[in-house]
Amino acid sequence: MTSPVGLESLKDVISRHGLDARKALGQHFLLDPDITGRIAALAGTLDGRHVVEVGPGPGGLTRSLLSTKAASVTAVEVDPRAAEIIRELMAFYPDRLKLVEADALKQDLTTLCPAPRHIVANLPYNVATPLLVGWLRQGNAWERLTLMFQLEVVERICAQPDSSHYGRLGVLAQWCAQCAIVMKLPPGAFSPPPAVWSAVVSITPHADQPTPALFKAMERVTAAAFGQRRKMLRGSLKGLHGERLLAETGIDGTRRAETLTIAEFDNLARAHLAVSAEGQKSNAKA
Repeated sequence: MTSPVGLESLKDVISRHGLDARKALGQHFLLDPDITGRIAALAGTLDGRHVVEVGPGPGGLTRSLLSTKAASVTAVEVDPRAAEIIRELMAFYPDRLKLVEADALKQDLTTLCPAPRHIVANLPYNVATPLLVGWLRQGNAWERLTLMFQLEVVERICAQPDSSHYGRLGVLAQWCAQCAIVMKLPPGAFSPPPAVWSAVVSITPHADQPTPALFKAMERVTAAAFGQRRKMLRGSLKGLHGERLLAETGIDGTRRAETLTIAEFDNLARAHLAVSAEGQKSNAKA
């Protein structure tokens, strides 16, 4: 799809609105249409899909998403200055672009558009990780997530056991989805340039998603295991009936969290869920 006649350049829009990126909002804008076009393409086919974009800023990626055959694009923006720019853009795409002025952390994004849904976003650095964990909890609501983070965060998402980046975020993400680094960008690709490289990760939810109760159990197990990662598991999991969990899963208590596979964490989470259910039944009888 081509851009509408009369659409102002991003540079002119930013100048007219005096839109300076604010550190407090974690803003680093992508303005190069070649780069934003590549990100939109990395999301795969968007034909007939409903796309949610968090933190559109001046709308560079928004424009590239609207140039695809996506059924709609819903931009979620907390900055009123950027929201005004998106509102102006809506005049060129009245039937396909929607603006939601809100804090994405406080929104259930599944209520904003029908399925099939994709999230494609250059996420604000200061809220990127909690946003991702929230979306992982709703894995069956998304067809795919195509997200820009700091490179170090993406390396954590995709890390393998026994590597320096392997931790809680990687376990949660890979437990729920297939994750792959699909693009890396230097600081100079952004305005203003951040201090670090950035990367795009493609996250495709597995067909079988954990129940809310099992996801909560996994969060508790990984928080305990990696919260004291220098400790052996028999010590770090002590507050979660660790000895019983390790015995039931056949995992050596002298191992440390970073050595466990995703499957072993899955076993621990299921064992913890079962033990918690037993405890609730006992309390109910008492």
